[in-house]
Amino acid sequence: MAAAETKRAHYHHRHQFMLVHGMCHGAWCWYKAVTALRRAGHRAAVLDMAGCGTHPARVDEVRSFEEYSRPLLDAMAALPPGERVVLVAHSHGGYSVELAVERFPDRVAAAVFVAASMPAVGRPMAATSDELLAYVGPNFFLDSMELQQENPDIKGKPFIFGPNFMAQRLYQLSPPEDLTLGLMLIKPANAFTTGNPDEVLMRDAKLLTEERYGSVRRVFLWWRTTMASQWSSRATWLRRAPA
Repeated sequence: MAAAETKRAHYHHRHQFMLVHGMCHGAWCWYKAVTALRRAGHRAAVLDMAGCGTHPARVDEVRSFEEYSRPLLDAMAALPPGERVVLVAHSHGGYSVELAVERFPDRVAAAVFVAASMPAVGRPMAATSDELLAYVGPNFFLDSMELQQENPDIKGKPFIFGPNFMAQRLYQLSPPEDLTLGLMLIKPANAFTTGNPDEVLMRDAKLLTEERYGSVRRVFLWWRTTMASQWSSRATWLRRAPA
């Protein structure tokens, strides 16, 4: 009897996760986390945002942040009635998760931000990106590059991480094979947060509401190895949007 109750309790505490990647990355970057979650008995889904990973769209075909986030929004809309998920975001993926939480608060058990952008209610999401860029300074991204925008309908330019930036800023604590994998698989991406005044969604100060986005439990994860400039910006986010 006790064993059966323990088994039921273990099953009851299993969760369903959806994981959203950061800038220039894809669903592939979660391969270790997904393996660990599934091994622990949870369900885990990983999504490529539009134009990223194995998603078929080209970067110049993704004209807005709404389109970029569409794979996540569609996955949330397709959840069975009453089902709730834990959304997990890294870096730039925080914006897509915030949009999904605002649209579907009743379907989100919690939103987890793994060193991810986490704007506050009443402020445009792009303001968070602007603040982070101001904190880290123009030299932070090392050999990363802005590329030519081939779609005249998109005001911002696509961006690609450089190999030195990847090695020194993103993968400096990772096994070398993870850096090699990342260098092989990253793609240019539109940020939609900077240099694009026509991106209405990211500039809307009324987008995130207390009644919807603010009602969902948020968890923010960071590490002591985070650079001082990033620590400062993230501390500011947490003061504005406690998690």
